[in-house]
Amino acid sequence: MAAKKVVRPQEAPARPAGFLAGVDEAGRGPLCGCVVAAAVILDPARPIAGLNDSKKLSAAKREDLAQQIRESAVAWAVAEASHDEIDQLNILHATLLAMRRAVSALQQRPQTVWVDGNRTTDFGLPARAIVGGDALVPEISAASILAKTVRDAQMFALDEQYPHLGLASHKGYPTAAHLAALKLHGVPAFYRRSFEPVRTLLAQGELPF
Repeated sequence: MAAKKVVRPQEAPARPAGFLAGVDEAGRGPLCGCVVAAAVILDPARPIAGLNDSKKLSAAKREDLAQQIRESAVAWAVAEASHDEIDQLNILHATLLAMRRAVSALQQRPQTVWVDGNRTTDFGLPARAIVGGDALVPEISAASILAKTVRDAQMFALDEQYPHLGLASHKGYPTAAHLAALKLHGVPAFYRRSFEPVRTLLAQGELPF
């Protein structure tokens, strides 16, 4: 059977009536730490210029926009699923859990939820997944920015405790330098044990510290 093709839309679908919450995550690919999700309801009366997929923005621009989002949005919330939950549930289900937590934490209940990507979850609300939504839908762009800046801040904080791992530079992704540091210094407790190559390093006797 041929694989189902996922088509990336060229523009956002028609917007629904009522409050729309955009949802996105950061931290699915790294070897350590939590996965962070954000949900944002923007105020049409207070548009924010420059919103885009967080990966396409500089760190300074993301921080500036994150501040504007917190000040101007109708509602926003950030939530996470821990590294332990990732190991227990797998990264997909932990990500969806963090998204549900973010939407539940919104102080304004939305009528609709749009999620970046090709999969959504049960928010108890009408929801749809939009491939490339973080570059097409301002609410999802805003959620992408909040999730990314919060996740990066967590990595900077951990870098102060574990400077030999270089977390401030690679943010936990499996770079060659990161893997070399883990082999040299061992695997800290906040790493995802279900992820390769962490699982192999632990099996080889690279005990947590």
